[in-house]
Amino acid sequence: MLRSLVSGEPVYDCAHVIPKFEQTVCITGHRGKSVIPYQGLEEYRDITMKTVKLMLCRYIDMAVSAGSTTFLSGLAMGTDLWAADYILRIKEKDDRIKLIGAMPFLRHAERFSIEYRKLLERVEHGADLLITTCMDPEMVYGKKRSENTSPDLYRDRNYFMVERSAAVLAFFEPAESHSGTAQTINQAARLGRKIRSFGLSQVYSVIERSGKDFRAAATEISFMENVFLRP
Repeated sequence: MLRSLVSGEPVYDCAHVIPKFEQTVCITGHRGKSVIPYQGLEEYRDITMKTVKLMLCRYIDMAVSAGSTTFLSGLAMGTDLWAADYILRIKEKDDRIKLIGAMPFLRHAERFSIEYRKLLERVEHGADLLITTCMDPEMVYGKKRSENTSPDLYRDRNYFMVERSAAVLAFFEPAESHSGTAQTINQAARLGRKIRSFGLSQVYSVIERSGKDFRAAATEISFMENVFLRP
């Protein structure tokens, strides 16, 4: 059995994991460094980041309200872990909710910042299950294929999550067309999965309408239509 190098929790082969398809949502999205503050001004970075995270939480709430009970997180820095952290909070109040963490390979967090490693450790301890799409503990990502490197590790994880989910929730910027998020969304489109996403244009619109007041922005977000109830 493999164990996480961050939390020590057991990590299982993804081949043996078959969640309830119609109730499963996988989450994908960009890292914090991709979040350009409103109007490109550093003074608005805080409200921009807070609005992104609050919209992500609202979309997760929408999915739960629409009947989703299992969430797949790729455990990457940024959106994946922000979402997973919120799902842990939901789990405390609703025992129907399950969180599955999907690692692309065992050593995926070696370059995480200290802050994200702490968050990852908390998420791994709270998750219902940790799995990996690569059972070789020595394998790492590399652009050239060799005995211990592969360029396909993140793709394999992304494709696995899409294949096991009825819907994909994404924080996605169309300009980031070569990102792992774009790869995940494109695979979801090919497989006919439901895709529900938001980007910085929606975030900026909320900030604009709120007069740059986060409390007003939070109120608007709380009344957003549940997009998971759409056909």
